[in-house]
Amino acid sequence: MIWKTRITEITGIRYPLLMGAFGGWGKSEFASIFSNLGGLGVIPAMNFPKFEDFREDLRKMKQLTKNPFSVNLSLPHGGFNIQEKKTRTKADYLKYVEIALDEGVKIFTTSGYKAGFLEQKIHAGGALWFHKCVLIKHALSAEKVGADAVTIVGLEGTGFKHPNTNTTLVNMTMARKLLKIPIIAAGGIGDARGFLAALFSGADAVCLGTALMAAEECPAPEKAKKKWTNIDIFNEDFYETIFHYNIKHFMAPSMAIGHQRKILPMKDIIDNIIKGAKEILLSVGFNSNSFSLI
Repeated sequence: MIWKTRITEITGIRYPLLMGAFGGWGKSEFASIFSNLGGLGVIPAMNFPKFEDFREDLRKMKQLTKNPFSVNLSLPHGGFNIQEKKTRTKADYLKYVEIALDEGVKIFTTSGYKAGFLEQKIHAGGALWFHKCVLIKHALSAEKVGADAVTIVGLEGTGFKHPNTNTTLVNMTMARKLLKIPIIAAGGIGDARGFLAALFSGADAVCLGTALMAAEECPAPEKAKKKWTNIDIFNEDFYETIFHYNIKHFMAPSMAIGHQRKILPMKDIIDNIIKGAKEILLSVGFNSNSFSLI
């Protein structure tokens, strides 16, 4: 089945699937597999404290895949504090963009504090800019300063939480009414039904993070993967880590881990989503070989 959305059209990816930005793990060996399977692999620049290591991994990525991929820039949530020696400056982020553009990167994703200062350099280099946020008001701000698309993370997701975060369903249905640019859904999505639900709710693509944490190819420790695939997402303690604002649970898997009951190759995870979605569509009478939201 051919999948056509505003995101697949502007990025050239086969499926409307984006890879989450994996801190520490998101390097070319991992990201290239996702791109080769038809999604948009992501290399977080912050995984490379040294600029030359970053450039080297981008070159390796181009050897491992001929498909589109992106570079992620996660900005500090509290803004730039020049008093802290470990905090990277705006000039550092612009340098990462410069290196990526030099290596032919055409898609950038950002998250965290205001990223508008990167817009001019990204667009001047002929690339796309997608910003990830947790509130629709932040998505509207990103659209206003030039973002080509936004990822909005629902309450079901993992990572940084804002006290006013809404659910993925509310985010998608409301964002579709309020935003003109393409929308990417994130938060708790890990199977075919969640994938289709997000698209029908208003998303142009889905971002997978937790759904890939237990993949065979994920660089996470095997012990951790086995623990994650045995999580009871209805357990009270797990519920507390996901639905309550607490920065110490930043790296907890999202509710999507409930769909991953065993360690699988990434290909099987993607196939289960895409083929499963096709089967669902066929079961309700959809008989076209092309699924288009354009």
